[in-house]
Amino acid sequence: MINQVYRLVSPRQFEVAYKDRSLKSEEDFVVIRPTHLSICAADQRYYTGSRGKEALAKKLPMALVHEGIGKVVYDPKGQFKVGTSVVMIPNTPVEKDEVIGENYLRSSKFRSSGYDGLMQDYVFMGRDRIVELPENIDPDVAAFIELMTIATHVLSRFSTRSHKRRQVFGVWGDGNLGYITSLFLKKMYKDSKVYIFGKTGYKLDNFSFVDEVYLIDDIPADLRIDHAFECVGGIGSQYAIDQMIDHLHPEGSISLMGVSEFPVEINTRMVLEKGITLIGSSRSGREDFVQTVNFLRENPEVVDYLGTLVGEVQEVKTISDILTAFEKDLTSSWGKTVMEWKI
Repeated sequence: MINQVYRLVSPRQFEVAYKDRSLKSEEDFVVIRPTHLSICAADQRYYTGSRGKEALAKKLPMALVHEGIGKVVYDPKGQFKVGTSVVMIPNTPVEKDEVIGENYLRSSKFRSSGYDGLMQDYVFMGRDRIVELPENIDPDVAAFIELMTIATHVLSRFSTRSHKRRQVFGVWGDGNLGYITSLFLKKMYKDSKVYIFGKTGYKLDNFSFVDEVYLIDDIPADLRIDHAFECVGGIGSQYAIDQMIDHLHPEGSISLMGVSEFPVEINTRMVLEKGITLIGSSRSGREDFVQTVNFLRENPEVVDYLGTLVGEVQEVKTISDILTAFEKDLTSSWGKTVMEWKI
């Protein structure tokens, strides 16, 4: 079959590429028709060209988007029924390691980061790279399950790497990831308090489920937390980490989640004096997707809260519609932009 792939060839320019795939030789793959795709900040860095000339020259042309769901259209082994809704896992490992997770293996491939993402007519997925979705889940919310798995993965690493006193959590960052992380913390640690720290008042107004809300320039000097989660990214993470170190009890942990294009400074003197544990996390693997889907199935009220993050929803039938979706996302001040993929 001839599959159409919608690739970014240069900043703000998409073109259609045609790839021939033989269904007879694809027994280990399941063919998925994307239905809802979510635009990520990483996609925007490619789209706007802010990744830099060297990175763009190395990775383009490339189909963008690694957050999305779709329906099964063909499974040669019959494991998945045609029409089954699934979330697609962008991380694609080519080996296994007894110690290193699939998302940390340097050999693993990742869709929309050097390899074609989900902006295709049909996506050929390894059968272990899809997870069946609960019935009747809001597809606009399900579109960014991949982002939720980042929080799931971080909390899994936190649970095994931090001490057991977990009375008060602090989350820095009032964006999408900060919202998801705060919500998951509140649901998973019901007896603990969750404080959110941000710089934008109207964004913080959405965090109705947390125990306390603080503007970063108005934090009480005597406020203390047991563990912190950094969801800021960029150069702003430097200042967030500095505040976390100040307000952490000794031997607390900081889970680093935000991505920065440039090195940031960390006050190692106080990290040493307080015995603080820094926990780095990136991306996620299959187990994180399974856990996240099960979590959403068991906590439907969480899906309702996550609906707050659905910002723009753009129907996509043409390349022009793709451009419109990306441009809308650039000007959106809150939430995720979802593409209803009907091209």
